[in-house]
Amino acid sequence: MLHTEGPLLTIDLDARETDTEAVDGVLESYVGGRGVATKLAHDRVPFDADPLGPENRLYVSTGPMQVSNMSFTGRTNCTAVSPLTDGLCSSNAGGFVSRHVADTGYSAVEIAGESDELVVLHVRDDGVEFEPVPDLAGATVPRTVSYLDDEHGIGSDQTAVIGPAGENLVRFASIMTSEERAFGRGGMGAVLGSKNVKAITFGGDSPPEVDVPATQTEIHREAATDDHVMKRQGTVAVMDLANEMDGLPSYYFSERSFEGVEGINGSAVEEKKYEKGTCSACAFACKLPTRDEASGLETEGPEFEVAMAFGSNSGVDDIVDVMKSNELCDRYGLDAISTGNTVAAYLASEDEFGNVDLIHDLVERIARREGVGDDLAEGIDRVHDDLGVENWTVKGLDFAAHEGRLLHGQGLSYAVANRGADHMYAVFYSQEYPLVGEDDAYPPSGFEGKPERLVEKENQMALNDSGIVCKFSRDYMTPERYEALFDAEFEDLLAVGDRVVTLERHFNNRRGFDRGDDTLPYDIEGLEDAIDEYYELRGWTEDGTVPPERVPA
Repeated sequence: MLHTEGPLLTIDLDARETDTEAVDGVLESYVGGRGVATKLAHDRVPFDADPLGPENRLYVSTGPMQVSNMSFTGRTNCTAVSPLTDGLCSSNAGGFVSRHVADTGYSAVEIAGESDELVVLHVRDDGVEFEPVPDLAGATVPRTVSYLDDEHGIGSDQTAVIGPAGENLVRFASIMTSEERAFGRGGMGAVLGSKNVKAITFGGDSPPEVDVPATQTEIHREAATDDHVMKRQGTVAVMDLANEMDGLPSYYFSERSFEGVEGINGSAVEEKKYEKGTCSACAFACKLPTRDEASGLETEGPEFEVAMAFGSNSGVDDIVDVMKSNELCDRYGLDAISTGNTVAAYLASEDEFGNVDLIHDLVERIARREGVGDDLAEGIDRVHDDLGVENWTVKGLDFAAHEGRLLHGQGLSYAVANRGADHMYAVFYSQEYPLVGEDDAYPPSGFEGKPERLVEKENQMALNDSGIVCKFSRDYMTPERYEALFDAEFEDLLAVGDRVVTLERHFNNRRGFDRGDDTLPYDIEGLEDAIDEYYELRGWTEDGTVPPERVPA
């Protein structure tokens, strides 16, 4: 089975020392990326670690595909115990940093301990430099990126940076790369901030020696030549369909369609797109560099989730206003989905939907933990009682845009996913929308056949995150192509994903998670029976815990 190569690099912030060790057995069993980082975290992070304490460890990792020239491989993994969900969490970012991480020659970088001063870590194939940067305290992402370029000639594509939100331990702070791409979900920026690390840079000339099969060329060619709507409108292309199906969360999840959808939909975004945008080596080019000529505002996006969170869920029907919210989140280093939903919760509590000035002010207050922003920075799960609103989260993670009350398989996925209400954990929504060319799509309502398919999709997406292959490759990555790329039977590859999902679940079980956490804030008929079937298929107990014999080696 194809896997990445190279030692684990451990950076001890307390001692300002580094160490390398061979992890060949882990690489052989878990391929790379999320799989390798999950196994390392499971075995090396205490089960009772404080997410914002020195005992938590943060992992940055790539997979074997990051040395290829194939489309859909410009991605990097980050893993740690999440300060938002309190469980083991992996976040995945696009952009261009993945090749630079691979060029260091390490299969994974582990950051342990806590620095006694604000530092930048320069990770190279010949060692690590600890650079004190007291003058960058409180700096925005663009200012930090400019500093690294001006002082070191290090471009934004070689960096992973936190903004004020990470330094201020906002529980949904992101780590930004290429300035506008985010390790967003789960608060990885707060973990890095708790360690007093302002940025990590990557470079070298020692990529792992991995021979990726020629199948990559076929996939790359198809990605380049396919006339796909995402190349024009990104993920927001699905917004009109979701709205028509009564599946677009609006007004802090109190409604499921939005009368102002035309102002924030795919066509509205496409009108503001001024050039192509992509990730490293990817010809699919689905990113959305946007500009408002009237104001001069530029950002990347918004994608569907952000157009929901800062648009329909906040009662905003102007794409420029949503673009501004998106730009502020990138500037301050915030997960735009969680920030938008948390702002929407506050708007609901104050009956202020559509108040754009308030929305933009709240984003800044959250990043700096000023006034009410200090409370909102804790996230919906911790603040909803004080606001007097419903708790629209699962395991502390707020919902993505794909509506589980409409798409019941996606609802099941939200309930059982180790990461919480996350649409990318299994991408099950893609199985339930009546999209052209998907003749085998499931009907949105009901659970027949869905638990079994969900297990397969979770395993497949865990494999993708270990490879690492972008999940938007789904129209191009057939089982035969997985087998050709990774030199293994498809069932054996899915078994890698099963080990990853099960290790995450076991780690979280040891932190107190069980069936009581696999719940939704709404009822779906048949959900509990579907969860029972899901557990049985996984080989877990009726309480949602992993029995000892199922814990992977």
